Amino acid sequence: MSTPPSPAAPRPAARALTGWSVAGLVLLPPTVVVAWLAVLATERGGRCLTYGEQCSTVPGEALWACFRAAGALGVLALAWPRTRWTSARCGAVAPRWGAQPTLGVLILSGV
Repeated sequence: MSTPPSPAAPRPAARALTGWSVAGLVLLPPTVVVAWLAVLATERGGRCLTYGEQCSTVPGEALWACFRAAGALGVLALAWPRTRWTSARCGAVAPRWGAQPTLGVLILSGV
């Protein structure tokens, strides 16, 4: 009796994409926290927090959109099968890594 064929092992590129996806998802919350702490440590950030004056002109919707995009694209890249559609996974990981730094910069631009 023959054994059933085993599923193909993920290629190195697929494993690398998985690593980048996981790293991005793990680093997303610290990116947001560190950026907000840097903003709130400034005089302008303190005045915004205390008195509601001199707050950032960046709309909150833009921040949430970048946060959601980074999270959703990271989860999407992890959910796709690793043995096929590597280019599609790469198409999710690349903009995901664009959304996270953009989020950090938008938060920091409130200083």
